[in-house]
Amino acid sequence: MISFDQAFTRLLGHEGGYANDPRDPGGETNWGISKRSYPNVDIKNLTREQAMSIYHADFWGLLGDVSNAIQYQAFDFAVNSGINTAIRKLQVVVGVADDGHWGPLSKAALMKMNVNDVLLLLNAERLEYMTRLKNWPDASRGWARRIAGNLRYAAKDN
Repeated sequence: MISFDQAFTRLLGHEGGYANDPRDPGGETNWGISKRSYPNVDIKNLTREQAMSIYHADFWGLLGDVSNAIQYQAFDFAVNSGINTAIRKLQVVVGVADDGHWGPLSKAALMKMNVNDVLLLLNAERLEYMTRLKNWPDASRGWARRIAGNLRYAAKDN
């Protein structure tokens, strides 16, 4: 079982400190928290503890009571690409309408599937999604490595 603290530690391996890269659609970020998503947060001075609190409140446990291996993958995807995108791509994997709202139908479809199949298919959806982003040429190496690492975590977590 992976805890939130473990998930957060893994996440910080990919989400570093302050950045304001004009090529990044997220704009100004710190610890992976973007000004675009959190306009009222002082991103430049955001502490690790504040970021951890945001991640716990807004990103962790999106799917309710499901496999921790899947929970982690959805968490990391949501941080990297947005909550709505992560949920929609997981809904594609489980074969329900990709409306971005995780509810009982989505969860029931997920629970009928093999966890390993979900983990592999979700990472495939994630990689395909990312290759279509306009900043893929600039960020592809890091994103591909992140997904490769997540495949390793998937094998370990399940």
